Amino acid sequence: MEVILKQDVEKLGYTDEIVKVKDGYARNYLLPQGLAIPANTPNKKMLAETIKQRAFKAEKIRKEAEFLAGKIDGLTLKIAQKASEKGTIFGSVNTIAVAQALKEQHNIEVDRKKIILPAEHIKELGNYTAQITILKEMKVTVNLEVIAE
Repeated sequence: MEVILKQDVEKLGYTDEIVKVKDGYARNYLLPQGLAIPANTPNKKMLAETIKQRAFKAEKIRKEAEFLAGKIDGLTLKIAQKASEKGTIFGSVNTIAVAQALKEQHNIEVDRKKIILPAEHIKELGNYTAQITILKEMKVTVNLEVIAE
């Protein structure tokens, strides 16, 4: 019997995949548990439409991410912090400060969880680079210039 998986099933397949299984396994486990639906003609058409819509949404998200990446890549952010004469910052620069600087200086909002600093916190004046993850496979670099107030 052919079924369309509604979610990932270990050692069988992934979501929206059509797999062939034994009738008893489908009737007694996959269908009652809601893990699959029968692969009949209407369900196959519905699956094709769902895949088509997902591809369209993914393409739209990718285009928006590429546009954002083009705006962000290579930007230089100046972050002013109170510092001692030796160049040590009172406090530290973290991802929140980088996200705020990006918003204030270039009017671009980025989730702070997507910013990766060279160290967990920057504690000295100087030039640094941070990496921002736009999509899973799309990352851009931003230059940070930490200066004294």
